[in-house]
Amino acid sequence: MKQILNRLINQESISTEEAKRVLVNISLGQYNQSQIASFLTVYMMRSITLEELQGFRDALLELCIPVNLSDFDPIDLCGTGGDGKDTFNISTLASFITAGAGVNVAKHGNYGVSSASGSSNVMEALGIHFSDKSDFLKYSIEKAGICVLHAPLFHPAMKNVAPIRKALGVKTFFNMLGPMVNPAFPKNQMVGVFNLELQRIYGYLYQNTDKNYSIVHALDGYDEISLTGNTKIISNASETMLSPSDLGLEQLEQSDLFGGDTVKEAAKIFKNIINGKGTDAQNNVVCANAGLAIATAKQISHLEGFELAKESLESGRAKISLEKLIELSK
Repeated sequence: MKQILNRLINQESISTEEAKRVLVNISLGQYNQSQIASFLTVYMMRSITLEELQGFRDALLELCIPVNLSDFDPIDLCGTGGDGKDTFNISTLASFITAGAGVNVAKHGNYGVSSASGSSNVMEALGIHFSDKSDFLKYSIEKAGICVLHAPLFHPAMKNVAPIRKALGVKTFFNMLGPMVNPAFPKNQMVGVFNLELQRIYGYLYQNTDKNYSIVHALDGYDEISLTGNTKIISNASETMLSPSDLGLEQLEQSDLFGGDTVKEAAKIFKNIINGKGTDAQNNVVCANAGLAIATAKQISHLEGFELAKESLESGRAKISLEKLIELSK
């Protein structure tokens, strides 16, 4: 590790193979906490390279506990986090709306590191319990259209890193990896990333897979479609720019998307929206994101997906999906 750290501090990069080996060694407990913290810190000071991210991804996928959900052909909606925008749990709400629209979801998530409430925080607060049992996950998708893959249960290799990430409290390259290492290896994915450079790297990595994907970044900094301005979308087929008016919507303000300062506040906002009591701004932003996920999975236009998402939320089907999942996890 000392040699790798010296090279990184001298602004050198490491190869895919070296990056992979470092993560495997971290999982084997071969480095102390100071070394791991220093390694993480380097990547807060400079951009990650395509080769490095690929090595980290390959290591985590190799070390994870896989779960086979291919019979359900699910989609994952997952953002990198780390955009510093303190929004409510948009992609988690969008996941239930997507499930309510009849598209199966394998939601990969974790506790918040750089935000007040990550996807796992809010779901736990709503009464959802996490499981790594394959039969239960399959049963969840069958009955609720969605299952939750809580990252720590499937990535035991990362137990040495979790306390360091929590202590640092800022985004690290593990934020960048989250969406790439879903243990169900879903063929469909909608990914949100926190900057254009990372979006470009994701685009390169995803085009070499058999995934059906949409990678989004709002140009004013969000790791999701924020409707506060334009959003760049990279998919299998194209690179496009989405403006709120493309979905017949008004542009939103940042304050419209605020998610509260605590998990309790985040859960309250979540319940309001799924119960049909959200503001127009909140409803539109979750449906814009769910709409793209639905469109990605069904290979239809974003506008058609958006209409199906609105129908799922307004009819209460998204709420039924959530209630079933809570009931199953009792």
